Amino acid sequence: MGKRARGKCKGGNERADSAKVQAQTQGSASQGVFHDLMPDPQRPWYASVTRYQWLVLLVASLGWVFDAFEGQIFNLTRKAMLSEILAQPGDSAEVKAWGDIVLGFFLVGGTLGGWLFGRLADRWGRNPTMILTILFYSVFSGLTYFATSLWQVCALRFLVAMGVGGEWAVAAALVAEVFPKEARARASGIFHSTSVLATWLAGITGMWVGADWRMAYLIGVAPALLTLWVRASIREPERLRSAQKTMGERVGSFRELFSHPTWRRRALAGMTLAAVGLGTFWGVTVAGQDLMAHLLMRLGMAADAVERESKFAYGIVQATGGGLGMLAFGPLCERIGRRRAFLLMQGLALLVVPAVCFLPQTQGQMLLALPVMGFVTLGIHAGFAVYFPELFPDHLRATGSSFCFNTGRLLAAPILFFSGKLKAALELPVAVTALSGLFLIGILVLLVLPETRGQDLPEA
Repeated sequence: MGKRARGKCKGGNERADSAKVQAQTQGSASQGVFHDLMPDPQRPWYASVTRYQWLVLLVASLGWVFDAFEGQIFNLTRKAMLSEILAQPGDSAEVKAWGDIVLGFFLVGGTLGGWLFGRLADRWGRNPTMILTILFYSVFSGLTYFATSLWQVCALRFLVAMGVGGEWAVAAALVAEVFPKEARARASGIFHSTSVLATWLAGITGMWVGADWRMAYLIGVAPALLTLWVRASIREPERLRSAQKTMGERVGSFRELFSHPTWRRRALAGMTLAAVGLGTFWGVTVAGQDLMAHLLMRLGMAADAVERESKFAYGIVQATGGGLGMLAFGPLCERIGRRRAFLLMQGLALLVVPAVCFLPQTQGQMLLALPVMGFVTLGIHAGFAVYFPELFPDHLRATGSSFCFNTGRLLAAPILFFSGKLKAALELPVAVTALSGLFLIGILVLLVLPETRGQDLPEA
């Protein structure tokens, strides 16, 4: 193993010494040495990525896939679950109301878990905290198999969400710290875009278990096996170890995060950016299914066919467009910068969403339009994994990233409630177009955020 090097490129862009070159060739220095090497524009971005770094990306992505799966599976089983527990028809008002209540517990649990585990990831380290978050969401998902009352469902979904909220921040910080800066945006974008696999996995699981909702949650125990791989393969980033030694009690401190004017401004602005992305997800992106149903009913299609075709349009066609948008966001960040990438996608969303709402007149036209909407509205979600870890120093990276993403998740909850009221009061295309105006807030908040393209991760 070559000796790991730390530090930044200095004024004259000095050449890396032979020890560093040897370490790069051997693939042994996985956590910082490549930050000292100037990227060669003639080489592909992945040329300097080591086997260990690919391993980190794979492990982090699997954790995020199963993380997102735990969130999606409730949406697919809530009617069958709550109908059985309440002894009410699946389309009853009581079942719908309790579905929203359970979702509220999940949002709060995700926020509190994100705050807690983000802080612990900076204090304890990435490896043990990732293991704990995966165990949280997988074990408590499995215990849902035995739920027989509403309070049990609410409590278990709250605990599952704590693990879900924490795992993302740990994994996003780890990927950012391990990859060289010339590959960081692309790797982080790939990491977040794997959530599309979770949507497909949840859909397949939902179709397989049918009305037997308990089996879907029992399957959720499987990710616990991933913790064995995490424990054996993931090493703590050297830069985090150094920060833990030098910063003491300031590591993972919310007081440190909010007392420092730079970190406070970035945390609050990042939180707002995440709230826009997550709020428009619930208000705009998921409305793709409703827009298709609205069009098909207007065209006179039978009710059962409308439900089947609209689910396919959203869950497969639009989701594929969203996945491509997230995959594209990392390279876009590298080419034009983080702020311009967010600006471009949100600006396009302001144009695309009204067009999708009003222009398609046939099912085929809507099937062509929905993936474009998914591309521009979901693409920015990968940007959270790219951008948030770059805004905070080593001793606050997971804490700050988790605060942005998970507090934004909590702030999106009122938008979810408001969007339901707005869609009930207005024609669906008009309501969805109005909700897309939230992207204007996302554009404005970029004014107070820095550009981080080509920069080393902040140290203090």
